Amino acid sequence: MERDLLELYQLKRSSGYGSGIEDFRSFLNYQARLERLDKTGALSPSPSLVDLHSKARQDEGRRHSYPDHVDLDFLQRAIQKAQDALKGPKPPKPFSPSLDMLHTRWRKADQEIEERIHPTRKPLPASLPPAEDAEVDALFRRQGTIAKCGREQVSNADILRLRPAQWLNDEIINFYGQMILARAESSKENPSNSKVNGRNGPINAHYLSSFFWAKLKGQGYQKGRLAKWTKQVDIFSKDVILIPVNHNNAHWTAAAINFRKKRIESYDSMGMERGQVFKILRQYLDDEHRDKKKKPFDFTGWTDYVLPDTPQQENGYDCGVFTCQFLESLSRGEETFDFTQKNMPYLRRKMVWEIGGTRLREEP
Repeated sequence: MERDLLELYQLKRSSGYGSGIEDFRSFLNYQARLERLDKTGALSPSPSLVDLHSKARQDEGRRHSYPDHVDLDFLQRAIQKAQDALKGPKPPKPFSPSLDMLHTRWRKADQEIEERIHPTRKPLPASLPPAEDAEVDALFRRQGTIAKCGREQVSNADILRLRPAQWLNDEIINFYGQMILARAESSKENPSNSKVNGRNGPINAHYLSSFFWAKLKGQGYQKGRLAKWTKQVDIFSKDVILIPVNHNNAHWTAAAINFRKKRIESYDSMGMERGQVFKILRQYLDDEHRDKKKKPFDFTGWTDYVLPDTPQQENGYDCGVFTCQFLESLSRGEETFDFTQKNMPYLRRKMVWEIGGTRLREEP
């Protein structure tokens, strides 16, 4: 079995996987566990990861929060998939025709025009500036309540979940979402197409907490009394509705109702099929429209959308960080994401700094 795991690791490395063997083990364990949950519902639905995390804290020697292991059948299926992917048709070579000097100048001019229309986003830094990095260390040492934003707050126990190899809980996810909502509310007068360093400014976004999805999935619109969640908000006047989704108390993903693009969107850092998300959110849209507008929602032109190259995690614990960053990018109307697995250490510390200061950091 160890030999099969190493064979799969080498296959994944040859196709772009960049993390170490221990992260790969955790990734496989996590993937196998999620596959079983999707098929069997082995864990009962829960609105929070708190119980699972509390259990994990009782055993501080463990690196991960779950006991599952990869079985041989799963490994062999994964190896076959990886081999099939490598045997598949190779992407075409970049188009590089032989051109004269005039054509070269024309191409360069086209590129300059494109850059003016769609500025290239600068890559994320490797670390925070020294002063901000020191603030993060101080926040990890602080006791009691770390910060408050609206009705959300984060304690010293919560903030420690942003250390490496830790799962995020509802408190961190919802505090981050509240900061996204606060920024959107304060930016209503700003043009939605403003750009800073190639990054969009905030759009008219609304955030629904992780407990919204738990009620919607577990109880439905009427029994969950979800009409009152938007008593003061007309979601149909927004550009996008942002929703963190907890799957069976084991995995975080991001969902969005994108009114500008007429799309129900799902962003999963494990790349799993999320048809249930689309179905449930479509039903919610119709129920909400019937409640607030007194008629069915018109789904003409609406599609279910998954970004083909959604950034993927390479371990068993970064799903919450990916989810927060999906939501933050979507709140600025981004169509693609500028982060990958290699950015997670920086983004975890950045999130600590943002939570401590109750504001989202603008990348330089």
